[in-house]
Amino acid sequence: MENTSRLHSLLFFGLVLLFFGCKQEIEEKAIPPNIILVMTDDQGYGDISAHGSPDVFTPNMDKLKSQSISLEDFQVSPTCAPTRSAIMSGRHPFKNGITHTILERERMALGLTTLPQVLKRGGYTSGIFGKWHLGDEQEYQPDSRGFDEVFIHGAGGIGQAYAGSCADVPDNGYFNPVIKHNGVFVKTEGFCTDVFFTQALSWIKQKSSAEEPFFAYITTNAPHGPFIAPEKYKQKFIDQSYPEDAQGFYGMIENVDDNLGVLMDKLDAWGIADNTILIFMTDNGKTYGGYNTVHGETYNAGMRGFKGSVYEGGTRVPFFIRWPKVFKQGQEIDVMLNHYDILPTFAEIANIDISDIPDIDGKSFYPFLMNDSTHSEDRFRFFHGGRWPLNPENISGQDGTDRWVGTEETSNPDNSKYKKFAVRNERYRFVNNSELYDLSQDPGETSNIAEEHPELIAEMRAAYDAWWMEVRPLMVNENAPLADEKPFWVEYQKQEDSSGIKDWVKPELE
Repeated sequence: MENTSRLHSLLFFGLVLLFFGCKQEIEEKAIPPNIILVMTDDQGYGDISAHGSPDVFTPNMDKLKSQSISLEDFQVSPTCAPTRSAIMSGRHPFKNGITHTILERERMALGLTTLPQVLKRGGYTSGIFGKWHLGDEQEYQPDSRGFDEVFIHGAGGIGQAYAGSCADVPDNGYFNPVIKHNGVFVKTEGFCTDVFFTQALSWIKQKSSAEEPFFAYITTNAPHGPFIAPEKYKQKFIDQSYPEDAQGFYGMIENVDDNLGVLMDKLDAWGIADNTILIFMTDNGKTYGGYNTVHGETYNAGMRGFKGSVYEGGTRVPFFIRWPKVFKQGQEIDVMLNHYDILPTFAEIANIDISDIPDIDGKSFYPFLMNDSTHSEDRFRFFHGGRWPLNPENISGQDGTDRWVGTEETSNPDNSKYKKFAVRNERYRFVNNSELYDLSQDPGETSNIAEEHPELIAEMRAAYDAWWMEVRPLMVNENAPLADEKPFWVEYQKQEDSSGIKDWVKPELE
């Protein structure tokens, strides 16, 4: 009897321990990781020293890569606004109405579910710091699309002002820029990249002590043109006789690298690195600021094409993703993945159901990160440069609109259907309706083998035609007339006239 009683006691305590052990495990799993996505503007795959760049020194990007899983065939759009809309929506940019970076075609279609809105389902708070570029009117702004904290410049670049609504505040610059912070314009102090990281770090520090997870979207203006960098970052390139644009371009990248290093150090110091997913990527291929170097031919990691191109050099970018206690460090994955795969991946990591969201093109790559899958579905991916001119009927009286107007043929998207496009699968890239490259044998896309594979070309063309029929009705901005006013200008002037532009209070990070 005594032995039986003892056995019952042991069983009871065993069940208690099992219950609480399982409960603890469930609770730990129930707290999803923080997510920080750092994305630079116009930095190419090759503009990292770990990727062989002879021009730029990026020890912190290199360090992050060594601590991360590196997605070596990560594909984005040829230009910036399309890439950003794909990240935000999980859909191809053309489905979001985005076919350009200006002329009202950078507005992300209203009504779709965005990444921060998805993450909010899982208890996340979201903040954006830097570049938005998906519409400057209030209904298109990030605080209307799910972000809780907003610290951004306007348009596609600091100080840019194009005809139409896409324009930053008047006379803005890379040093001491005016930034829109939660609906209020503030005059900051310092170089733009430093300002964005400082504000982001302050917000991250505040959120690090909370029980709920956060998503920080740090999207630098650098190294977008004009190519301006602090003197201490330009000096070594001046000393080496780099052209002026290259001095600014590479100086901006090295400045980003220093800020990335500070971010990584702070995550360690605040004790949140282990449960924080940190991602570094860029939005499209290398831009012209880095074309001219002192090393002869421009380095682009052996790829053909640059920003705006539908060859690999325009769409393949670095992508490092670190989760210290979960992902294997230093691993490289060569599977082709896309920008619109990010949203479903984050949803799976955070255990968020997105089955009710229509028209998601992306597929989660979480299984690859966990080594649960080694082969991807060999689906076709579609690229298009877009950027056709305005229809003459869709112009306003703003100065400069005439420079964007095309003929009836050039301004019609359907006449651009077979111009500046590409179709990719894991091995081949079909370009501009007449070129085919075997990337496994010819990563530099130098040998056109179209004549050798007529059946594959027919299959790719048919897939592309079907895709175009699907996306064409969703290009909702094509007939939008150019706005008569620039929203940031109007809001800025209204605030200046009423309460004035206040100084930014630089946060303390210690």
